[in-house]
Amino acid sequence: MIPDVLEESCATRQALERLAAKWRILLIYALLAGPQRHTELRRRLPGISQKVLTETLRNMEGDGLVERRVLKDTAPQHVEYALTTLGETLQQPLSAICAWALEHPGVTLDS
Repeated sequence: MIPDVLEESCATRQALERLAAKWRILLIYALLAGPQRHTELRRRLPGISQKVLTETLRNMEGDGLVERRVLKDTAPQHVEYALTTLGETLQQPLSAICAWALEHPGVTLDS
């Protein structure tokens, strides 16, 4: 059975809305390479502000997609972020989207 993603109560729609939030997919993609510190993620994602990166990582942590690991507890604190097992399950769907984009160069989704 295919879910009716147009229904607001549809779990699939809710998941798509959460994942489609700006920066989330790019952060997942970046973290597929392994755990990274905040500054590394900012460097890999030009255009994201420190505030937005922090908020997005916190929200993704709340959704169970990312875990925050404290490497050094004393000031200045050092932390890194990594995908959880749940977050890693997005590798295959993300790879499928990347493959689709490569198969259809020049397709723009701007209307």
